[in-house]
Amino acid sequence: MKILWLTWKDKENPASGGAEVVNEEIAKRLARDGHKVIFLVGGFKGCPIEEQIDGYRVVRLGNRWSVYWKAYRYYNNNLRGWADLVIDEVNTIPFFCKFYVKEKNILLFYQLCREIWFYQLPWFLGLIGYLLEPIYLWSLKDKIVLTESESTKNDLLKYGFKKSGVFVFPIGLEHKPISETEFLSQKKEESPTILSLGAVRSMKRTDHIIRAFEIAKKQIKTLKLTIAGDAHDRFGQKIIAMIDNSLEKDSINYFGRVNGEKKIKLMQSSQLICVTSVKEGWGLIVTEANSQGTPAIVYDVDGLRDSCKNNITGVVCKKNINDLAHTMIKVLSDKESYEKYRINAWRDSFNYDYDKTYDMVLGIIKTI
Repeated sequence: MKILWLTWKDKENPASGGAEVVNEEIAKRLARDGHKVIFLVGGFKGCPIEEQIDGYRVVRLGNRWSVYWKAYRYYNNNLRGWADLVIDEVNTIPFFCKFYVKEKNILLFYQLCREIWFYQLPWFLGLIGYLLEPIYLWSLKDKIVLTESESTKNDLLKYGFKKSGVFVFPIGLEHKPISETEFLSQKKEESPTILSLGAVRSMKRTDHIIRAFEIAKKQIKTLKLTIAGDAHDRFGQKIIAMIDNSLEKDSINYFGRVNGEKKIKLMQSSQLICVTSVKEGWGLIVTEANSQGTPAIVYDVDGLRDSCKNNITGVVCKKNINDLAHTMIKVLSDKESYEKYRINAWRDSFNYDYDKTYDMVLGIIKTI
């Protein structure tokens, strides 16, 4: 099978996240099994225009915004008629390949944007995106869709997509869960530590975690906060300033972007991971932390309520700073409940495996 995959960024892009991990775990298994895969993606500063990675081909065109037009041009000039299947990944904006590709094509949604528009763009541009999204969703509602969570599926059904045409596939994990021996002998930080891990962007609402931490620390005097993630944009600089100006700054550690080894160590040593995104497709970082013996506190939003099973593998709290702080205090003060969350989260993580993801996705696309 020949698959052409359109998406605005690949795993090597500095802005990459969980979606790109899922994409390329699937792609490398497709290549392993003899299928041919080409990604058309946006470029970034200093990137090679074309690259072969794990058996699949990546072609980088233009930038974040021009890639949509350039992908259309590249397809028409070089790839028309090549693929058996075209995947149009809707990461904020679709490629609208339905209207120009001749081959069979489907959509891949990790999440709908909705509120995210107002966090990622100036308000007037965010308003335009917010108003246009229902219109372009309506124009695509006849297409087959792949997505990673029931929350996103339910979101799509609100906009006219057919229930029988939206397929949910399970996510996987890059790193295997720690063994039972490692889990039983695991040593957490002596001081209870909250972890915020991932890109420091406005839609992640890292500022909520800092404010909630400051409130919780009034009751748990030894509480610490660790923040790890790239903070290169304006919001990231705001977060660094918040840390510097915080009365609790001596108890906050900011590491910037960390490598895989450091990421694992932080997940293993922290008592809790906290995720406060506006919404997610799934919340891969939650499941990754679970696999390392760390339960989560998350906001009650799409994706996070899927990846965190409330009062089983962690706690889903209200979307406000005071409730987040109260939940931090409650979970860390009740040792019996905390240990229950930790055990359940670790056990649940064994259910997620990219071989299962691949098998289901391949099974779906073969029947389309």
